[in-house]
Amino acid sequence: MFVVERFAQFAVHLRAAPLRAPVIHDAKRAVVDWHAALFPGAVIAPATLLERVLADELDRGGATLALGRRATARAAALINGTAAHAIEFDDIFRDAIYHPGAPTIAAALALAQDRAASGQEFLRAVVAGYEISTRIGAALGRSHYRHWHTTGTVGSFGSAAAAATLLGLDRGQFAHALATVATFAAGLQQAFRMDSMSKPLHSGRAAEAGVLAALAAREGVTGSLDVIDGEAGLGRAMGDGPDWSRACEGLGEVFNISAMTFKNHGCCGHAFAAIDGALALMARAGRPAADIARVRVATYQAALDVAGNREASSPAQAKFSLPYVVAHALAHGSVRLDAFSPERLADPLLRSLMGRIDIVVDPELDAAFPGKRAARVDIEWKDGTADGWLQPTRKGDPDSPLTDEDLEGKLQELAVPVIGAARAGALSRKLWNLEAVPRLDSALA
Repeated sequence: MFVVERFAQFAVHLRAAPLRAPVIHDAKRAVVDWHAALFPGAVIAPATLLERVLADELDRGGATLALGRRATARAAALINGTAAHAIEFDDIFRDAIYHPGAPTIAAALALAQDRAASGQEFLRAVVAGYEISTRIGAALGRSHYRHWHTTGTVGSFGSAAAAATLLGLDRGQFAHALATVATFAAGLQQAFRMDSMSKPLHSGRAAEAGVLAALAAREGVTGSLDVIDGEAGLGRAMGDGPDWSRACEGLGEVFNISAMTFKNHGCCGHAFAAIDGALALMARAGRPAADIARVRVATYQAALDVAGNREASSPAQAKFSLPYVVAHALAHGSVRLDAFSPERLADPLLRSLMGRIDIVVDPELDAAFPGKRAARVDIEWKDGTADGWLQPTRKGDPDSPLTDEDLEGKLQELAVPVIGAARAGALSRKLWNLEAVPRLDSALA
């Protein structure tokens, strides 16, 4: 069988097989985290601009946007998928260098609402999307990430698999949905190496592409079944010819949705280990950031490639500026949404600290990427003393996970300013009990 056929066989079986309670719970954790990122992203550009662009697909249809506005399934997937990636607080599958939740859950929720599916059916679709896409992403690996934004490319498979599951596609149709979406997959790294709105659009477009591919497959549209593993297929065009047999190992036994990273900082995940190390050093020192003479951050190459810039004149730039977010952590003890306010971006102390931070590649830490995301942070104080810290992982990674209570706090922190405490509380109760919800035919909040 071709790769798309093997994934289709797994997904069709998953639709009827019992899911273990821990897998269901981990799927709910992913959905809670997705909603936390969704609401603040829904009230800023580019999501707000997309509502104007797609006005003729709004106020009708069976799906809803974050704040409850009706939309067609494709429009909801596109706008919500964009919103969920906009503030850089969405989940990560570390081994694939990939944010699966933003596109996958956007597509799953749009079709679940449109079809009035149950919460249990919705969760199964999310699991299918995560399992198939994370395995494709891990197989493509670091070579793919050199030029491609995995959330835009691999995210298309997550959304297509979730949508195909909710549509009840048979094995052949499911395989064709994956085959079709493979040729839709796109998203360039260069698109966010300078100030732009492109990065969250990659996620939204991936969500919409998956919905379209699944709907098309239901009506008989076919794709090239060897599009992933063929001679001129995705593996060779976008990677170094990965071993696809390994991507299918353990399907139905090992669930990647149980090994997610949930973000503890509101910026590029490549900066997290450095932020965690800086916070640990400041806690140990008990001294103000103004006493710092020099900071040295040693980490892996991709962190410098994606977040090594020193331009931080806009929120988009600052979220991908390792010097800025480390300086903010040193000065303010966190990197949350307020880190990117106009006042903070213009803060003279942060600008001064940025100039004292050096960033280099550590060959040992680089060799461990992407399976490990580590950083060494050294601080030299103005009185001549020094201290160092090796941060071997990131808070929020599977080996240092956020608890359910942490995720609930994140949801309340990010949702309440947008929808209010009462709606956020009602949303939380529904999300943590999704498997018992009979119909998802309206806004969850």
